[in-house]
Amino acid sequence: MANVAKKVSWSGRDLDDEDDDDEEEEGRAGEATPLLNGTGPGAGGARQFTPSSFLRIGQLSNVDLNEDVHELETELPRQYPNEIPHNEKLLSLKYESLDYDNSENQLFLEEERRINHAAFRTVEIKRWVICAMIGILTGLVACFIDIVVENLAGLKYRVVKDNIDKFTEKGGLSFSLLLWATLNASVVMVGSVIVAFIEPVAAGSGIPQIKCYLNGVKIPHVVRLKTLVIKVCGVILSVVGGLAVGKEGPMIHSGAVIAAGISQGRSTSLKRDFKIFEYFRRDTEKRDFVSAGAAAGVSAAFGAPVGGVLFSLEEGASFWNQFLTWRIFFASMISTFTLNSVLSVYHGNAWDLSSPGLINFGRFDSEKMGYTIQEIPIFIFMGVVGGILGALFNALNYWLTMFRIRYIHRPCLQVIEAMLVAAVTAAVGFVMIYCSRDCQPIQGSTVAYPLQLFCADGEYNSMATAFFNTPEKSVVNLFHDPPGSYNPMTLGMFTLMYFFLACWTYGLTVSAGVFIPSLLIGAAWGRLFGISLSYLTKGSIWADPGKYALMGAAAQLGGIVRMTLSLTVIMMEATGNVTYGFPIMLVLMTAKIVGDYFVEGLYDMHIQLQSVPFLHWEAPVTSHSLTAREVMSTPVTCLRRIERVGTVVDILSDTSSNHNGFPVVESNPDATQVAGLRGLILRSQLIVLLKHKVGDPRGGSCWAGWVVSGTAVPLGTGPRMSQPAWPGSLLQEASLPRVFKLFRALGLRHLVVVDNRNEVVGMVTRKDLARYRLGKEGLEELSLAQT
Repeated sequence: MANVAKKVSWSGRDLDDEDDDDEEEEGRAGEATPLLNGTGPGAGGARQFTPSSFLRIGQLSNVDLNEDVHELETELPRQYPNEIPHNEKLLSLKYESLDYDNSENQLFLEEERRINHAAFRTVEIKRWVICAMIGILTGLVACFIDIVVENLAGLKYRVVKDNIDKFTEKGGLSFSLLLWATLNASVVMVGSVIVAFIEPVAAGSGIPQIKCYLNGVKIPHVVRLKTLVIKVCGVILSVVGGLAVGKEGPMIHSGAVIAAGISQGRSTSLKRDFKIFEYFRRDTEKRDFVSAGAAAGVSAAFGAPVGGVLFSLEEGASFWNQFLTWRIFFASMISTFTLNSVLSVYHGNAWDLSSPGLINFGRFDSEKMGYTIQEIPIFIFMGVVGGILGALFNALNYWLTMFRIRYIHRPCLQVIEAMLVAAVTAAVGFVMIYCSRDCQPIQGSTVAYPLQLFCADGEYNSMATAFFNTPEKSVVNLFHDPPGSYNPMTLGMFTLMYFFLACWTYGLTVSAGVFIPSLLIGAAWGRLFGISLSYLTKGSIWADPGKYALMGAAAQLGGIVRMTLSLTVIMMEATGNVTYGFPIMLVLMTAKIVGDYFVEGLYDMHIQLQSVPFLHWEAPVTSHSLTAREVMSTPVTCLRRIERVGTVVDILSDTSSNHNGFPVVESNPDATQVAGLRGLILRSQLIVLLKHKVGDPRGGSCWAGWVVSGTAVPLGTGPRMSQPAWPGSLLQEASLPRVFKLFRALGLRHLVVVDNRNEVVGMVTRKDLARYRLGKEGLEELSLAQT
């Protein structure tokens, strides 16, 4: 068992101090399971169903039953140790699961039966309306980010350029360096402060958190309106501050937040309930809309609606169906069209819809930049290089993240680190521009802010086109600038420095993405590769550096994030050319295979570092020797169909009975009879029963506030809670892959394990399955920690 003094969550706060996620209104408690089949701290006090436990009349304890049905939480003083011991082979019990499987008790079924065919058609129409609203709002948010970044970054670069031009003539360029570094650090400081002190879960791209949410893990505050506001403001300030980041990745998180808020028809941040879309206030419906929001975010970022759908399928959604695919595609198309329309009007071309995404890679002319069959081995080799460089990037970022978890966990230290990175990025860029003598003719150039520095009149510094610009524009320049626009030494130095800057930047407490920095690194070394080929082949026309810049960008991004299907389509849609689909696919597949040999993808790595119980598509391949009996948590707290209030309250108050679902068994007065499984009741449902004082009048006593402990709660026959939901169950001899397949495919939160007599012997939850994974030395079992 790892010695972990404190667990740092994505939100940067102690999880013990974390509020219940307000967008989940069911008052779920921790889904903690006893350590290693009940052996460990807290396991010994867990209750097991015995006849004697049914006969005991429990004493009432303090249970919070407020209007939001949240559990009582203790406010602990926040403490910041100098060092947090952290073990990557750890699985935290603090992360709870979402109820993606509908609880089909009799009350639920009766409510569904009351809805006629016309009402169901109305519900379906509402789904399409919500998807349209998700697309429109996501597109508008993307427009806002793009316009603000363009204006603020343009203002900053004009000020710095004028200052450099001024001091180049009369000397004192150190003042220009100081100005550039100060502007960057100041802007990034504001962006880091709002993330670190207001909403820490808005840090990063948000893709790992959304992946976990769609997988069924509850990440606190991840789809809040406040998170969206901080995300949007933070990514604007990060890009304007000159960090090695992009604004495209956070659009996925932004779209997911928009989808969650619209589909529920209320905002917990604003404390407003608009009383609309109440039918969709369940986790399974919310999950589908969040999938649509994530796809709309990709579509707005890259102008790739099909790529957005495939991204949501490949990287996000754990559960999929045919109707959901069409609705997600609709939301993605609406998002792209909204962004296209607004930006076209903004740029003065109201009828020219030529801005489908935040970044447009520009069209690659197949006639001038085609490829031959002889180039395919070269592309595969570039994929190998991308996989190796991506693995190196991830490995370095892994150790850097471990260092941050241990030592840079205070918000003030996180802000200082972000400012330091911003200042260093500006200083490195200035020094490389100053030392570069790569001068190119300015005539015919597409550079937005040409910097002359020490070049002759009519020329500009080529190194400045890479550093003295937003990363998105630098990528497009590397793709489309004519041959001879860059010196090989310039590209080599830029690739080396930007690689380490991007690696250092990812993981800072700022809102930022890794898509564009990865593309920029790959485009730089890919163009260098193309220049080298052109030199070796005596300037052959097929060795166009722009084409190899595209392949290098795909290889580098694939080597870091390990996406294949969706990234292939995104690159095809963003370039407007299907000709390169096959080589891009080969490059991405090769990069993934090579990268996976060394380390995991960047997103999976960060999910693992946060000790999240994430379930992959399949169980570990070597896990057939394990059975449900070895995996399950035991003992299990069970309830009779007719149970006393005191017993129920005691169970809810007991920290050892910490599952969110309790098997309901037969109420056999004869202790010799088997108490067979009859159903499952959730903790939140029990709290509702207690809150509304639902009692059986045959219990022999009436309600008198909270002092009567003898009244029975009729779990099976009460007026508000009829038959408990029949749970997913399986025999204890089932293999782990079968358990995993049932749990994952059905989107379960609890899986009851029974013996041959249908008697409850254990419970399988997400943590019980997630703690088994395939490591370097075969199947390994992670330690479970309450922290």
